Amino acid sequence: MAKQIIKTPNAPAPIGPYNQAVLINGTLYTSGQIAIDPKTGELLKGSIEEETRLVMENMKAVLAAANMTFEHVIKTSIFISDMHNFSQINSVYGQYFDDATAPARETVEVANLPKFVNVEISMIAVENA
Repeated sequence: MAKQIIKTPNAPAPIGPYNQAVLINGTLYTSGQIAIDPKTGELLKGSIEEETRLVMENMKAVLAAANMTFEHVIKTSIFISDMHNFSQINSVYGQYFDDATAPARETVEVANLPKFVNVEISMIAVENA
């Protein structure tokens, strides 16, 4: 099966040589999402909770473009600039998943993220999850 490029205007457009997501053999691999407002292209400058919510809403739009929801997600990667923000990020992130069926995940503190944001999240989802 050929790979299918997933694009939606409801999430930030790529700013380099990559796509929002790629679907192949029923598995969706998303690029990392940061807190860019897809309507304006502007970076959100708000609280860590607001930033995380916009990241998750952007990811929701990418999943929807592939006819998926958070229920299809089997793995997430969360990159944060300061581990002290973990509990606030986790609180917002957790609102998008059912604890009983939440995906596998890693959370990693990194030195810097694109545009010096505080959080970036990527996901892997499968059609038959």
